[in-house]
Amino acid sequence: MSVDANCIFCKIVAGQIPSRKVFEDEDLFAFHDIAPWAPVHFLIIPKLHIPSMAHVGPEHASLLGKIMTLAPQLALEQGCNPYPQGGFRIVTNTGAEGGQEVHHLHVHVMGGPRPWLRG
Repeated sequence: MSVDANCIFCKIVAGQIPSRKVFEDEDLFAFHDIAPWAPVHFLIIPKLHIPSMAHVGPEHASLLGKIMTLAPQLALEQGCNPYPQGGFRIVTNTGAEGGQEVHHLHVHVMGGPRPWLRG
């Protein structure tokens, strides 16, 4: 598995930096955002170091599918209200112009009653 020793998210996965874990399995790690924009705000990341969505290839299709099918389950578990009155937002920033700050693929899941701090 590819890991970047200088990546903050790789360090979180390795337990070198503490986080408020939401979920973990052999492929994925999910944890609460340290500066939440919404009442529910957590990240889902692959344990494999992939710098961004721009680096995703066909070999990552099942991993991305796993992230997208896990997000609704975790959103409800973390306090998002059910669809259709409730819901959540999924955001993936890519590159500098896309607002990406940490260069390890990550999906923000945000939800809860509005108004939100941002977004």
